[in-house]
Amino acid sequence: QVQLVESGGGLVQPGGSLRLSCLASGRRFSFLGMGWYRQAPGKQREFVAQITSGGNTKYAEFVQGRFAISRDNAKSMVYLEMNSLEPEDTAVYYCRFLGYPDWGPGTQVTVSS
Repeated sequence: QVQLVESGGGLVQPGGSLRLSCLASGRRFSFLGMGWYRQAPGKQREFVAQITSGGNTKYAEFVQGRFAISRDNAKSMVYLEMNSLEPEDTAVYYCRFLGYPDWGPGTQVTVSS
């Protein structure tokens, strides 16, 4: 059974930082790429970042060097370090196995003063 459990979200002030975590199970984690996506109220879900099984990374243009994705294959975890957060980053953040349709419940990130 595939499970994706995101955590680490919360309320943060503009300019602040958060580290999101995702525990992924049910597929061969170390062999698969992983991605982070987000969905803001009233908007479609969008790509944020991805990391291949080999550690290569790719980011959406709006990240602009503020976020960093990483993974720990031994723990089946993928992380998203987010810095210089802006109100526009407010969304529910999701992780996923790239190429598969599974989604977790997500974790809410709210950037507000």
